[in-house]
Amino acid sequence: MSHVARSSLLIAFFFAMEKALGFIRQVAIARTFGLSESLDAFYASNNIPDLLFYLISGGALALAFIPLLSETLQNQGREEMWDLFSRMVNVIFLVGAVLSIVIALLAEKLVSWQLGIAPGFTPEQRQLVADLMRLHLVSTLLLSLGGLVAGSLQTNQHFFLPALALSMYDLGTLFGIFILVPEHGPLGLPGFNLGVYGLVYGTITGSALFLLIQVPGLLRYGFRWTPALNLHHPGLQRMLGLLGPRVLTILSIQLTYIAQDNIASRLHPGNVTALVYGWLFMQVPETLIGSAIATALLPTLSEQIARQEIDAYRQSLRSVLRVLLALTLPIAALLAVVLRPAVALLHFDQAGSELVLWTARIYLIGLAGHAILEVVVRAFYSQKDAITPLIAAGLTTLAFIILAMLFGFPYGAPGIALANALAFGGEALLLLFLFSRRVEGILQVRPTLLRAGAAGLLAAGVAYLITHLSLPFHPLLLAIAAGGIGLLLILPFIWSEVKILVRL
Repeated sequence: MSHVARSSLLIAFFFAMEKALGFIRQVAIARTFGLSESLDAFYASNNIPDLLFYLISGGALALAFIPLLSETLQNQGREEMWDLFSRMVNVIFLVGAVLSIVIALLAEKLVSWQLGIAPGFTPEQRQLVADLMRLHLVSTLLLSLGGLVAGSLQTNQHFFLPALALSMYDLGTLFGIFILVPEHGPLGLPGFNLGVYGLVYGTITGSALFLLIQVPGLLRYGFRWTPALNLHHPGLQRMLGLLGPRVLTILSIQLTYIAQDNIASRLHPGNVTALVYGWLFMQVPETLIGSAIATALLPTLSEQIARQEIDAYRQSLRSVLRVLLALTLPIAALLAVVLRPAVALLHFDQAGSELVLWTARIYLIGLAGHAILEVVVRAFYSQKDAITPLIAAGLTTLAFIILAMLFGFPYGAPGIALANALAFGGEALLLLFLFSRRVEGILQVRPTLLRAGAAGLLAAGVAYLITHLSLPFHPLLLAIAAGGIGLLLILPFIWSEVKILVRL
């Protein structure tokens, strides 16, 4: 098995563990708060802190930082790589700290402004959003440092601790749900009765664990901190040149989520939360497939470009596209059929469950597009092109806002989910077309597309029949059985792509 395949499987395993813990976390939250105004406020309050996190490290570092770190490691050695890393961390952390202070001071205005986070909420809800947002900023700074560390370890082809760190975040959050939120914790343990504030304190705990669990990795690879800024450092200037467009790209992407909640806040209570849970169900397969493969692939693509191995580079991209199509298309169709019992675990009322179910199903339309976008954006960054993804992201944001207003107001959360699927799917197609003009042959995927489509229709049809049989089993067990049989039916259609994944 190749290095990329092993890394992808390792990352996918820990992503799966994190998603399992995350699902437990989300079920616990749903059963505790329901589709309530306080939970809407909690999720809305995380928008700006999330934006700051992704600007600092969540997306900016991974795609702009790793290619240059890989080049420095290849050409100048690990000591120079750590020196460049330190200087970049110093700059980014100081900028993040200043922005956090500014956001905390302007929290109320950011919430109530008509183009802000949640102008449609009641005054009490808006004040709660502002208070929670200030607390989220502490978690954001800790997560940002952890994200920077994760990027440096991935540059060294070390994926274990960054992947494990995701679960540490969930464990901290679960501590908040089970101990800090209730008056009495599980198993007779004392609770702190902090309500929705306990959720935020739990995320702060999880963020600290996310950072600390990765420190041994820094020690293993000989990290030494350089306490300097020196904006004239050549490596730092190159980094900032790439990071600037990437920051604007991330800003554009995150604006879609702010616009999403802005629109949802004007709808019936519960639509903000329905979007969160619908997105969660789509994100599980997208993370296990798209994020895992793309994360493992980026250092390899960067090294192939640095060594001018163009044929290997082309083969890597074409193979990954085939794998993504073969996995995401049939799995999206299958999940749309078997999802209902999983939604029922949230214990929402019937109307709320239907809202979440259809929101998730519509999001699944965009599964393939989101997964492909993970890879194609990284392909541009492996060639140190940050401008093309920036332009595409700007167009996507504009398209999303128009479509979300068009579909969101009449159809609620499912309409907003449709806008997301169409906008980001269109971005994936646009970037694929543009990149194929640079590297010919990467779009030779028609046979895979046809087989994956046929597999999805067959698996979804069989799963539908199984879940609608009058059998004396719990609906969740029937759904699991239908999903397992569906996966077995899919496998022969995509076996060649499975073998490609092993060889990547």
